[in-house]
Amino acid sequence: QVQLVESGGGSVQAGGSLRLSCAASTYAYGIYCMGWFRQAPGKEREWVAYSTSGGSTSYADSVKGRFTISRDNAKNTLYLQMNSLKLEDTAMYYCAARTNYDYCSGREHDYGYWGQGTQVTVSS
Repeated sequence: QVQLVESGGGSVQAGGSLRLSCAASTYAYGIYCMGWFRQAPGKEREWVAYSTSGGSTSYADSVKGRFTISRDNAKNTLYLQMNSLKLEDTAMYYCAARTNYDYCSGREHDYGYWGQGTQVTVSS
């Protein structure tokens, strides 16, 4: 079992920055993929970024160049540094983990463990 707890959300003005954290309850080296997803009101949950156990990363086009995902396996923690935030980045952000297969993707159903989410609100 893996428990994930997100933190770092909040309210920020457009153009500002936030850093989200996701603490995993288990030894991070046992987790192949860790990712961030988000869900805005009235919309489906969408993939934001993922990090592989080998340190590779991938981003959705909507956040590429503005967001940076990183992973500290020693601390069992995943991060999402969000810069140049836009109004459309407002959403509940979720951390997710995959432990059953060493192949990472942006597909929700590939991830078996999810956090409760942390709210990010960007205002003008």
